[in-house]
Amino acid sequence: MAKRKNNELNDLRLKQECEIRTDLLEQLDDNGMIGKQYEDMIEDYVELIKLKNLLIDDIHTKGIRSRVKTGNGFFQTKPNESVDRLLKVNAQMLKVLTELDLKKPKAADEDDLL
Repeated sequence: MAKRKNNELNDLRLKQECEIRTDLLEQLDDNGMIGKQYEDMIEDYVELIKLKNLLIDDIHTKGIRSRVKTGNGFFQTKPNESVDRLLKVNAQMLKVLTELDLKKPKAADEDDLL
């Protein structure tokens, strides 16, 4: 059951990535920004989306704080590093959009991922 749900989520994410890529490429074309360097930046943006989703999955799995065993055998809780990394990835995504003078595309089923 969990594997099926995971496959559905992956399919939904793949569809979302394709829609976002298409929308951003159309915006580039509409703005007259033609060139492989711009297309490469769009691919970077799509990779950031994938990374963002992995970080979100990790946060959902481990939580905001995780319990770890220290070298001396004791347990302690520490912040999940994915939270901080997620903020950095989101900031980088915004920088890419700003650099290309694009607007964040709305995927059809974006709210379904939450």
